[in-house]
Amino acid sequence: MKKIFLLFFCISFIVIIPSCKRKKLTEVVEVPLPSAEEKVTIGHPDDVRADEGQFSLLPLPYEYNALSPSIDILTMNVHYSKHYLTYTNNLNKLVAADPNMVDLTIEDILKKLDINNADLRNNAGGYYNHGFFFESMAPKAGGQPKDTLATIINRDFGSFEVFKNQFTDTAEKQFGSGWAWLVVDKSGKLVVTSTPNQDNPLMPKQTISGTPILCLDVWEHAYYLDYQYKRKKYIEAFFKVINWKKVSERYEEATAKT
Repeated sequence: MKKIFLLFFCISFIVIIPSCKRKKLTEVVEVPLPSAEEKVTIGHPDDVRADEGQFSLLPLPYEYNALSPSIDILTMNVHYSKHYLTYTNNLNKLVAADPNMVDLTIEDILKKLDINNADLRNNAGGYYNHGFFFESMAPKAGGQPKDTLATIINRDFGSFEVFKNQFTDTAEKQFGSGWAWLVVDKSGKLVVTSTPNQDNPLMPKQTISGTPILCLDVWEHAYYLDYQYKRKKYIEAFFKVINWKKVSERYEEATAKT
């Protein structure tokens, strides 16, 4: 009996050892480390400079990490120093090649835009939209607007919650890349709309035209690192950092012109 037990033990040992070795070999995966070129260096927004030209980057009014956890540091760094910078440099090249655009403001360029000029449409829109978006946010912000803007939102939407739901729904349902906007239309009423790609409500032939006072970037580069496909969570986080003071100032400026 003892001999049978020892024989069984030896056979089991022989079977188990190779099995363990095979398991070890199949489970160990060597992952290459990122190369020096792939490493991301987080700089300072004040160090980012556009090439010399008619338009400059709007200074980012906070640090890259100031909006965390709503928007993470890496997303802000790449968004401002790569995407926004590229649109600015491209716009300056286009403007320099066209004497008719010298000394025009970005708003005038957008309003007079030939909608069939894809290069100018995309880069002028990308420049304006991004600067507008960055200034729409601030650290320790969010909540609800006050004073005149709060009254007007209640007048035109019924309540802040109705406005928030409508803005969220519009941003969430914008198919593909684009923007959600709060706009003062020609009659002075607040309206929520969306635009594809780098379009905005200042451009000709938009579904809703008017003066923007708030926008949200719903391109994937604006949120994918933190939220992946969960765009609605990103929209909810955006409401925690909206700079309602700036939005109110824009409303006062827009209505003063009408």
